[in-house]
Amino acid sequence: MNSATDSASFWENHYATLPPQWGTRPNAVLAGLVPVLAPSPGTALDLGCGHGGDAFWLAARGWDVTAVDVSATALDRVAAGAGAAGAADRIHPVRHDLAETFPEGSFDLVSASYFHTPVEIPRDEVLRRAARAVAPGGLLLVVEHASVAPWSWQAGEDVQFPTPDEVLASLRLDGGWHTERCHAPRRTATGPEGRTTTVTDNVIAVRRTP
Repeated sequence: MNSATDSASFWENHYATLPPQWGTRPNAVLAGLVPVLAPSPGTALDLGCGHGGDAFWLAARGWDVTAVDVSATALDRVAAGAGAAGAADRIHPVRHDLAETFPEGSFDLVSASYFHTPVEIPRDEVLRRAARAVAPGGLLLVVEHASVAPWSWQAGEDVQFPTPDEVLASLRLDGGWHTERCHAPRRTATGPEGRTTTVTDNVIAVRRTP
């Protein structure tokens, strides 16, 4: 698979097979860092939002969230969850195939949490566009896998992950940024069936200077 149509088809089929409650908890790294690095709520862009775990968490803390995914099923579930939580005015599901289109505007927080896919897309360029969408004084947070969990679609493969410094360099940022985090911490992760394992994440948090 290597086209935008393939990406939409893959992720639509993926979410259609999952129960609606899967993925509605926030990414633990985001939940730990946002209160420290972005304590004042503003506007947020959640790229590859899935079932909305990060969007729900941010909205509950006062953020106005544009939640983006390529899967209409995932976005319908985000909208339903936002309505049930009384957060429909703070969560705005928007469909984009990020290989083709990108949300307009600038945001105080742009988050790409585990923005991985088995479908070929121009991922580095998408993350560069994410950086360009950060408002002055705002934060870009990229959290990505740096190891393979047993339940991953890459399990059993010999996968070479970039270092955090390589990911940061791939963003091609100019001098108007300050690096808040650029490291690869380890944590305990829980899989879909409750299995736990130790994984490594790349965590890159950069702030556009005001």
